Formats: sequence, structure tokens, C-alpha cells
Amino acid sequence: MAANRKLLAVAVACSAAVIGLAGCGSDEEKDPFEGMSADKIADKAADASKDAGSFKVSGEGKQDGKPLKVEFAIAKSGECKGKADGGAQGTAEFLVTGDTQYMKGDEAFWKDAMGGAQGSRLKDKWVKTPNEKKGFCNADDMFKSSELKGLKREKDAEVDGEKAAVLTKNKSGKKSTFYVATEGKPYFLKVVTTGKEDPGTMYFSDYGKPVVVKAPPASEVMDLKELMAS
Repeated sequence: MAANRKLLAVAVACSAAVIGLAGCGSDEEKDPFEGMSADKIADKAADASKDAGSFKVSGEGKQDGKPLKVEFAIAKSGECKGKADGGAQGTAEFLVTGDTQYMKGDEAFWKDAMGGAQGSRLKDKWVKTPNEKKGFCNADDMFKSSELKGLKREKDAEVDGEKAAVLTKNKSGKKSTFYVATEGKPYFLKVVTTGKEDPGTMYFSDYGKPVVVKAPPASEVMDLKELMAS
């Protein structure tokens, strides 16, 4: 009977640990990056994030001093789709599939991008251009390990409940903070940039989940080359 009471006490303590009220057991959680430099952790995260094949990105910041919100998804094939909100500069959707990039913006977007004469003409139309392989949907460009140098590891933190190693880099008045998952695959979870030039916060999620990208109907598409020639 005494043994049963002891077992019950242990079970209650473990249950409390699950909901964060107490500890259970004496083993400390092992650091998956123990003995690794901050640069090496970043390299590992870059490889894992690219190898996932597909993922989603969302965030906000500034570009050329103007506010910008983005969210997009990259497929394993390298195709992608998403949208951007530039506030007074307008909003736009974009997608890349096969050899073609498509973009559809509101009137404010096209006025800002191509001038007032084209704003109403292009409003809510998909405009197509050739797909540049090093465009905004290129995962190799997004996770450039060559730029993840000179990092310092700070105290671990959490990103939406996920435990993360925190890596920082300060260069020319710009600070970049990278959050790398410490449980499961070492994916990038968040990147924060502060400073005078293009500050922002980007979140990465849904690694490995399928992303379907379909070209818009031909009747809704205009060719940029033809537009520029007319």
C-alpha cells in the first residue's frame, strides 16, 4: 500500500510537469547544439530549412523606408505564391510557376510601380514576365549560409511556444537575430532585423507541407512585353 502511494505521488508530480507546474526527474534537457559554434548552428539550420523542400514565410517591416507586409509559400518544386501589402503603395498577389512569374495588383500598386497611366489599365489583372531563377522564391538565396558568419549565440528563447537557439550578428549598424528550433529539425523559426536600413521580422513555418501553385486563367493575364511595346 505504501508503495502504491509513492507511485501515485510520482505520477502526480509528472502530470504537473506536463502542464508546467513542477519538475519530474533529475535529467536536464540536452542542448542539441552542444559544442557547436553559432556559425555552425546557422549552417545546420540553413541546410535543414532548404532540405525541407517547402515552407511558408510571413512578416512585416520596411523596404526603402516604406512599410511592407508579406506572406508567401514556397513549394518543393521551387514554385511559389503569396501576397504583399505596401499600405499606401498598394497590395499585390504573386505566383511563380514553370517559366513564368505572375503578379496582380490593385490600382495603387500599379500606379506606384509603373505610373498613373497604367494604374487603372492593369488593376486586378495578372501581368506575366519570364521567371528569373534567382527571384524572390529561391530558397538558396533566402538561406545563404555564406552570409551567416560572425554570429554569436545568446540565451535561448521561444517562438510561438517552440524552443529556439538565438544567434545574433551586428554589422554596420544593423543587427540580425536568428531563431533556430532546438527540438526536431533545426529549422529557422524567425529572423529579426533592426537598424536604419530595412528593419523587419519574418516568421518561417509549415516546413515540408505541400504547396500547390496554379497559373491563373489565360483570360486574366496580360504580357508585360506586349504592354511595354504598346
